[in-house]
Amino acid sequence: MTQLAQWPIFLIGLSIIHQSKPEAIYMPSFKAPTFQERTALAAKAKQAALEKLKAKPPVDEAVLAERRAAVLAREAAQAKAREAKIAAREQEKADKEALKAAKVAASPVLTEAEQKAIRDAKYAARKNRVGKPKR
Repeated sequence: MTQLAQWPIFLIGLSIIHQSKPEAIYMPSFKAPTFQERTALAAKAKQAALEKLKAKPPVDEAVLAERRAAVLAREAAQAKAREAKIAAREQEKADKEALKAAKVAASPVLTEAEQKAIRDAKYAARKNRVGKPKR
């Protein structure tokens, strides 16, 4: 005991291999828990969790009904917004189709000869372009 008195207080709990050499100080080795210790610890943790769950106050039925009503109201609002979005998308699609139909109706119907003349003019313009190598 007199030999331990000269050691600092934080080293007293450590195991000393060679008491004659003060520099040979080692920490105690790790002790792996056995299967029984692990199962006991798991059972204790499970029991503590169960007690914590039992300690919770019961939910008031009025509060629970209020929450359910709020959820239903939110879902109804989301469904209404979704329906409005789908209706707007369908209306936009119908407007595009109507515009396309109006363009087709407004465009003059060309005869085959007129279409051939336009095609020939495009071909001639392509042939006469400057800077393009001739093949």
